[in-house]
Amino acid sequence: MGALVGLGVGVGLLLVWASFALPRQPRASQPGSTRLGRLLGRAGLSDVTPTSVVALCLVLGGVAFALVQAVSRTPTVALVFGAMAAYVPIAVLRQRAARRLRDFAEVWPEAVDNLASAVRAGLSLPDAVSALATNGPEPLRADFAQFALDYQVTGRFGECLDRLKDRLADPVGDRVVEGLRLAREVGGGDLGRLLRNLSGFLRDDARTRSELESRQAWTVNGARLAVSAPWIVLLMMSFQTTAIQQYASPGGVLVLGVGFGVCVLAYWAMMRIGRLPVEKRILS
Repeated sequence: MGALVGLGVGVGLLLVWASFALPRQPRASQPGSTRLGRLLGRAGLSDVTPTSVVALCLVLGGVAFALVQAVSRTPTVALVFGAMAAYVPIAVLRQRAARRLRDFAEVWPEAVDNLASAVRAGLSLPDAVSALATNGPEPLRADFAQFALDYQVTGRFGECLDRLKDRLADPVGDRVVEGLRLAREVGGGDLGRLLRNLSGFLRDDARTRSELESRQAWTVNGARLAVSAPWIVLLMMSFQTTAIQQYASPGGVLVLGVGFGVCVLAYWAMMRIGRLPVEKRILS
């Protein structure tokens, strides 16, 4: 029994020494290092791998190609609609990421106010951040609950903040996290005032962006309808075999190719001109 107790104490002391003395391994490259991985992170789907998304695109494109080919018996038309179907998961991810960013922009001022109140009440920074898991806005609770669990397990505030930034994938979240990290490392007597100023700035920015988005929404939707209308007509024509098979000729292929390229270019230009500036993650 004495030997077992001695062995247990020795192993425990060795583990404690190793946690401080051994060099820490750098974080392995995450799927978020790729462009598709970053899109998944912004959409709140960090658990989904880019390979799965690519596989889904290929499956949807193949299914759409097979269905349109069976109906129209025209490979060129089927190829066009297959390419459109393959892009659908990417479009859904981008819409989800934009909606998530808007949701976060609306609730971050409340979360920052809660942090400022907790700091003013005398809570420690880890406790103040962990409290957002229960008292914070609903869209942010899951991410802060995971932070609270990470900190409870590891006790390493900096590493838990890094994981929180990766999960949030939000430029405002990056600023808040880095402000908390700085206050933790060098002391932050002005942290409460900084958080209150940040909250006011975020409210003004969200109000202005909401007004701009509401004014441009009808223009963007009208442009999308104008781009999609010719392809809806072409899809309806696919049920008339004699008419749609004209697109199998060299002239028909040229018309499809030029039309597809013009629509893609027009849609890209419309989105490029009409988009609002988005803050980049310079602290990620």
